[in-house]
Amino acid sequence: MNRPLVITDCDEVLMHMVVPFAEWVDSEHGVIFRIEDASFANALKRKECGTPLEAAEVWPLLDGFFRREMTRQYPIPGALAAMAAIGAEADIVVLTNVGPEHQQARIEQLALHDFHAPVIGSRGGKGEPVRRLIEEYQPSVAVFIDDLAGHHQSVAEVAPDVWRLHLVGEPAIADKIRPAKYAHARIDDWTAAREWIRARLAENIPAPAPEPV
Repeated sequence: MNRPLVITDCDEVLMHMVVPFAEWVDSEHGVIFRIEDASFANALKRKECGTPLEAAEVWPLLDGFFRREMTRQYPIPGALAAMAAIGAEADIVVLTNVGPEHQQARIEQLALHDFHAPVIGSRGGKGEPVRRLIEEYQPSVAVFIDDLAGHHQSVAEVAPDVWRLHLVGEPAIADKIRPAKYAHARIDDWTAAREWIRARLAENIPAPAPEPV
């Protein structure tokens, strides 16, 4: 029988992102990032006048951060220790929406913290990438971890047998984000999350189908 598979997001799950990003755009670009939720819509405003940035201005800032400033990011407490414990009994893949162009940088970023796992830099909903990973690994059981509700819905629709854990490791936004309707659990503490994941691996049964929402 093949090993279990854990598919995890990176930003706000393994590594802090919005706080170091906010510090960078403030100090280097004169932009204030109001951390209200995980969305960037209307969150970025010019310090000098308070006007929101246009949508076309947001991606270049994100791209610049991921190209040059990823070393500002630092691990979510307990995340990498949990991954080490989980990795003793399951394969781990990092599925991150930084895009293919930043995939290698993400590999190198995680390696700086002595975390080594396959990394996929994707775009859009994660359901299809998760389905492809399930086909590739043929795991005995699979767990998906992400901070964004939309990805849980995407995975529920495309790969419903996968267990889904909603985890928001950044305290600055965790209390502003509602539990994802399509996740099986919401846990923001990695000590508790590790035990929930290991329990799913030990049970070794497919996730129940999503209930109608």
